[in-house]
Parts: sequence; structure tokens; C-alpha cells
Amino acid sequence: MNAVGIDVSKNKSTIAILRPFGEIVAKPFDVKHTSSDITYLISQLKSLNGDTRIVMEHTGRYYEPMAQWLSDAGLFVSAINPKLIKDFGNNTLRKVKTDKADAIKIARYTLDNWCELKPYNNTDELRRQLKNMNRQFDFYMKQKTAMKNNLIALLDETFPGINTFFDSPARNDGSQKWVDFVTIFWHVDCVRRQSISSFSERYQSWCKKKKYNFQSQKPNDIYEFSHDLIATLSKDNVTKLLIQQAVDQLNIASKNVESLRLLMNQTAAKLPEYPIVLDMAGVGTTLGPQLIAEIGDVSRFSHKGALTAYAGVDPGANQSGDYEQQSVRTSKRGAPQLRKTLFLIMDSLMKLAPPDDPVYGFMMKKRAQGKDYYVYMTAGANKFLRIYYGRVNEYLSSLTS
Repeated sequence: MNAVGIDVSKNKSTIAILRPFGEIVAKPFDVKHTSSDITYLISQLKSLNGDTRIVMEHTGRYYEPMAQWLSDAGLFVSAINPKLIKDFGNNTLRKVKTDKADAIKIARYTLDNWCELKPYNNTDELRRQLKNMNRQFDFYMKQKTAMKNNLIALLDETFPGINTFFDSPARNDGSQKWVDFVTIFWHVDCVRRQSISSFSERYQSWCKKKKYNFQSQKPNDIYEFSHDLIATLSKDNVTKLLIQQAVDQLNIASKNVESLRLLMNQTAAKLPEYPIVLDMAGVGTTLGPQLIAEIGDVSRFSHKGALTAYAGVDPGANQSGDYEQQSVRTSKRGAPQLRKTLFLIMDSLMKLAPPDDPVYGFMMKKRAQGKDYYVYMTAGANKFLRIYYGRVNEYLSSLTS
């Protein structure tokens, strides 16, 4: 039994190799993430006598190239949740945190959990691309939210509340009606310093040019609204420049979001489970690809509980002697991005209120029992994942039969 513990960092990995009863096969050594060093490491590991198992933590993205290289070489590789390694016991009172110490600790964990180790699942290129796109989508969504809040903060000093007059969703090119409006009418004086007929005519011409629906009452409402407003920034070139810069930055972020949204949906549509996932209530062309990206190949989970544990929405347990806690917090030790997607799906279900959906009915039952908001939302996410596991596995099995 050769237990190989690998502590992965950005540009190098630290490797320790142990055998039972504390036998040291190789003291911790560093391997750079280059083809020559990795090839040499593979040859060294294959030359070891006996069964060899490699364990590393799946932290961020750094571990993936190393895990993929070693797995493709025919070696047994297992990627472990860092929380399991952290909680693994230390037989010392000293607090040591070095790459070498971590590599040895991982190797010791490998020996103690030899039979329970699960092989690394080398996901296909399509799923890897989809997951990377989802990470970029989340990044640009945060940027878009920040840019939107920045623009609204500026408008609160030039045309406060104008963004609330428009509720049209973003177009495929990322443009939004309220953003296009304030590009032209960026200050309250751009509206109220002209007559109502002149503004209405200009607004109608703007809608036609931008291909937005024109509502005859809208210009009147905006015009009346503008007369009661107080602008704290004057209508000058400096203020206009600030607004235009904020608009440009928001448009860039919004364009990136919409292009990624479309690309993710096109990529997810190539996967076999796509139709059955999008058929589930609360899941659309945005959340569906995100859900598939974060779960990956559902066949890598041995049972429903493994999937809920991976997401971190599995119920905990607290029992000692005659005492048993009835309500225990969920673990939250799984994939945070998946939990975020699940929460958005649950929120969508609560808004849609599909009458015959089992997940929505389950959440309403929990709410009727007086459960806290986060309690019944998390319970709904748990039930949703269990249904997801069953439906997707059944559908995939029908394709191969």
C-alpha cells in the first residue's frame, strides 16, 4: 500500500509517500507543474511496488490539472473535500502549517481511509467548459450588479427614481430600456425644460429608433414625475460624463452576461439530461444550465444522499444518550455555487407557485408548520435534488436501454 499525499498549490505540488506503520517511502518533495516534472512524477509512482493510491484536496481549480494528468496516466486518484482533511486528527500539540506537513497529513489520511476512497471523476470537456462558463457568468453578474447600483446612485443625484419607470428585461445584446433612456435623458432638466408635447414626440421617436414598445401614457407620467424632483448635481458636462461612463460600464457587463447566458444554454443543450432538467418546475434556460454545470455527471453520485451532501443541504444530526435534537442545521460543507443556484430555483418556485409541483407543495407544508424561511427553502432544495437524482438517472437509463 503506497499512500501518496499531494498538497497542490498554483505552480507546484508537494508530494509525500507513506506506507502502513509509518514507513516513509519518500520524504516530501516539490514537483513543478510542467510536463517534464509531471512525467517524471508519473514514472516514479508507477515504479513503486504494490498498490498506489493518490489523494489531494479539491480546492479551487489548482488541483484539476494535476488530478487529470495522473488519472489519464492510469493511476488511482481521489480528490477529497478539504474539510475532511482539516478535521483529520493530528498527533501533536504543535500547530504546524507547511506544504510538507500538509502533504504528510494527506498521505496519512489516505492510509486510514484506504477502502473508502473514491476515484477522481475526469469530467468530459463539454461539462468542464460549462462549469467554467458558469464561474465567469457569476463573476460578470456581480460586476453587472455593482455597475447597476453605481449608475442608480448617480441618477439619485440627477434623476432620482427614473429607473423604476421601466421593467423591461435585458435584451439578447444586453441592452435595457431604462439604461438606454438615461443615456439620452440623463438629467431631470432634460425632460422638464421642454414642453410636454415636445418631450412626448421625442420619447416616441426614441422608442421607434430603439425598437421599444411605445405607451402613450408613459411620457406624461415621466414628465409629471420630473417636476417634483430635486437634482443635487447640476446639468453640466462633468455630470453628463459621469453618467455616460457609468452607462457604458453597465452595458459592457450586461452584454457579457447575456452572451454567456446564451452560450451556456447552447452548450448545456448538447448534454443528454438537458430536456429532463428544463422540464422541472422552477428551472429555465438560465438556471437549468447553471444547475447542470454545478452538479456535473449525476452518475458519479452513488445515491441521493451523496448528491445532497455534495450540495451541503443534507440535514445534520445531534444525539447523545437520551437526548436527540429534533431540528439540526444543514452541513453547508458542499458546493456553495450549487447551493446558490438551488436557492434561486426555490425562489422561482415560490413566485411561480405551480399547484401540482411536489417541491413547492413540500415547502408550503413546512411554511404552514411555522418553519423559518431558510429552513423550508433549504428543505425544498434537499427534496428537489432527490427528485433531480431520480428523474435524471431514470431518463439516462432509458436512453441506453
